[in-house]
Amino acid sequence: MLFLMAFLFAISAAAADVVSFKTVSLELARDLAQAAVDACRAEGYQVTAIVVNRSGDAQAMLRDSMAPRYTMQIAREKAEAVILSGVASSEFRRNRQDIRMEMNHVQGILVLEGGLPIRSGGSMLGALGVSGAPGGDKDEACAQAALNKLQERLEFAE
Repeated sequence: MLFLMAFLFAISAAAADVVSFKTVSLELARDLAQAAVDACRAEGYQVTAIVVNRSGDAQAMLRDSMAPRYTMQIAREKAEAVILSGVASSEFRRNRQDIRMEMNHVQGILVLEGGLPIRSGGSMLGALGVSGAPGGDKDEACAQAALNKLQERLEFAE
């Protein structure tokens, strides 16, 4: 009996040593990036869209044919700002005017409109960053259109 109790305690202690979480799949990342590029293309904008997972690692990136190459870095840094803050990059920009300029000097972070969190069931799975439209508000609108298009998949993600 004592052995069984020790064994069960060890299992429960070991379970606390493992953390599990949801993250965005390659397929969902690809579809979100494509939907964002398509939304901007429909408005006449050539953009780059990138999806990063909750750790900030790139899952999928699409750069439209005429989007400047710098949009790849800008889109990623907008997504990284979302990972850092947990909120849309535009919201971070509005709420933290006191440190916004300093944050733009942190390598890999750009506090501009165009980055949105990817959420499912209250958990952040990653972030979607868009760059290349004439204004961050338009980048963000394309990102939001992509999230809206795939909302049902996000709501029912396991």
